[in-house]
Amino acid sequence: MHAITGSGWIEVISGSMFSGKTEELLRRLRRAEIAGQEIAVFTPALDDRYGETTIGTHNGRSWEASVVGNEGERPWDILDDLNGEMVVAIDEANFFSDALVDACQALAEDDRRVIVSGTDQTYRGEPFDPLPDLMAVAEYVDKLQAICAVCGEPATRNQRLIEGEPAHADDPTILVGAEESYQARCRSCHVLRRD
Repeated sequence: MHAITGSGWIEVISGSMFSGKTEELLRRLRRAEIAGQEIAVFTPALDDRYGETTIGTHNGRSWEASVVGNEGERPWDILDDLNGEMVVAIDEANFFSDALVDACQALAEDDRRVIVSGTDQTYRGEPFDPLPDLMAVAEYVDKLQAICAVCGEPATRNQRLIEGEPAHADDPTILVGAEESYQARCRSCHVLRRD
């Protein structure tokens, strides 16, 4: 990715779980680091699967990150925590409030490169805020696909499992987990219990 002008911009990396979103984010950060760019990385307090101050992938790659709280307008804390870094990365954007959109807009308007990754659909297959709004205002959007754990087709959905069975439509939207709680599934193999 490169700027068309000397201004900042927003890049969004979205897709289902196990599609390589954080791995792609880390790849972009490694390239920026090699280019000598100062980088600030942020992760929500809610997601502590890889250690509180680390973003990580399911295959073990990681990067040090600052933790941002989840209450109300906390995404604005990102702006306060910067020390001149021109590349700002935010992982698991789906765990932030809608205030993240305005915070990212402010960062880009301050001539910064903003790289955001997150799941764009809930386990119900519905838009997972604030990703749809971030995708709408971003200059670059990459939607990655995983491989369906059932049939092997391209997967765009997150299948939540409770004790090995598909979750109910009325279950809470957010449940932090990995292979024990979720599978990547295609549209045809995605199941949502409504009984």
